[in-house]
Amino acid sequence: MINTAILGYGTVGSGIAEVLTMNGELIAKRAGDRLEIKHILDLRDFPGDPFESIITHDFEDILNDDSIKIVAEVMGGVEPAYTFTKKLLQKGVSVVTSNKELVAAHGPELIAIAASTNANYNFEASVGGGIPIIRPINTSFTADEILEISGILNGTTNFILTKMTAEGTSFDVALKEAQDLGYAERNPEADIKGFDPCRKIAILASLVLGKTVDYNDIYTEGIDKITPVDLEYVKKLNCALKLVASLKLLDEGVFVKVTPLMIPMAHPLSMVNDSYNAVFVKGNAVENTMFYGRGAGKLPTASACVADMVDSARNLGKNVKIDWSSEKVQLMPLDNTPVNALIRVKYNSEKDARNACSEVFSGCKFATLNHCFDEFAVLVENETEGSLSEKCAALKEKSAVSDIANIIRFEN
Repeated sequence: MINTAILGYGTVGSGIAEVLTMNGELIAKRAGDRLEIKHILDLRDFPGDPFESIITHDFEDILNDDSIKIVAEVMGGVEPAYTFTKKLLQKGVSVVTSNKELVAAHGPELIAIAASTNANYNFEASVGGGIPIIRPINTSFTADEILEISGILNGTTNFILTKMTAEGTSFDVALKEAQDLGYAERNPEADIKGFDPCRKIAILASLVLGKTVDYNDIYTEGIDKITPVDLEYVKKLNCALKLVASLKLLDEGVFVKVTPLMIPMAHPLSMVNDSYNAVFVKGNAVENTMFYGRGAGKLPTASACVADMVDSARNLGKNVKIDWSSEKVQLMPLDNTPVNALIRVKYNSEKDARNACSEVFSGCKFATLNHCFDEFAVLVENETEGSLSEKCAALKEKSAVSDIANIIRFEN
């Protein structure tokens, strides 16, 4: 029997207890021994809960119990999760987590501590919930140079965009429905502003590059400015709009972004709808692969955590190397990164505005909507973020142009 503990008895923590109970015999067979929950840490009491008798409010009960070999940290946030995790790893206790904030902020340090004490720090559930992606990057793709990772890494925003596309509802109405269904928090800022997928792509990029990609360096744009009119243009152009977190390795350097992105319907990410997530990986040998499934939720996330616990059980007293150093990656300056864009142009004079667009963006194409009588869309390719910004500023100075309603990036 291997004694374990859970830090945090919320949605994921209770899911871990449920999975360990529901699949206990199967897990024991695969781990080589039974995983027994000895302590659960939470600030609350849970009268009548099956695990009520092992709930503790004191972390020291877990830290000072030498029989504990594996701990699942699913508290969320950086503190006190960071302090607790560090102390456990320093003691030689393996820790698994779904905590993307902590992994993105302190991943390389905690990995190094685990290596120094022959413990393991595993975080499969921190990206993509139940979708296996961390382990494949660390193992399955070791024969490849990964050239690109593009992911729909947030189920809340994907649900909102799906509702807006399918039903023509406003952002606010779709967000309210997401909150009513439990997909979005009462304060949804981390999702709709793109902060959540930003941290997730920082983790994936760091693992691909073996160095630290600081999430503070990643250009991040959310979906809160997307309107039904934007989505009408997207649909007319036979594309889907998704909030996409991307890592791309170019001859000129490495860039990472999180932005709403128009994707052609032929691309596999275009068909990922509702609260599902997907990660598209392109390697120089394996070419194109995609991982798809529930990106969040009680049991999918708990399943990934328990899988990491099984992996830790198989490797008790032996560290499994993870290639992620604290050396910081220098990303390409945003202005130098390539971009294609749809620009919604409001006009005073349509003919003069089209001429102005053709003058500023040589070779641009146009798209219109039948019911929009004061605007059109301009599609421009092979720009950089810097040149796009400069040219849009120049376009707004033209007397025939009254405003730029929105700019949406697209993939060919």
